[in-house]
Amino acid sequence: MATAAGRLFQYIQSKDFRSYLMSTHFWGPVANWGLPLAAIADTQKSPEFISGKMTGALSLYSLLFMRFAWQVQPRNYLLLMVHVVNESAQILQGYRYYNYYHMGGKEQAEKEALAITAPSSTPVVPVKSI
Repeated sequence: MATAAGRLFQYIQSKDFRSYLMSTHFWGPVANWGLPLAAIADTQKSPEFISGKMTGALSLYSLLFMRFAWQVQPRNYLLLMVHVVNESAQILQGYRYYNYYHMGGKEQAEKEALAITAPSSTPVVPVKSI
């Protein structure tokens, strides 16, 4: 175990690792992490704010760049993971969009909103305090 940790520490101090940290193979994917993180954060928002066109475009974008990350030499696994996570998040957002606008989710949400704001039909009887 100590040998593996020592080798890892040696690699981190190596010129190859420093060169990797200063390359676009590292900083490009780091900058791209904003897309899937935003999509994941948007899963907590109402589906009425989802753009179907943008979700489709980002899904296609991630599919294309997943292939690119796999085909480029040397393979860029960090970029591949960014696009795998983004594709998953966009598929989830696409499902939420389709469910809301095409499967009755919007009508269900409107019914729930009316049920919450509608006055109750049972009379409220005031209780006198003793």
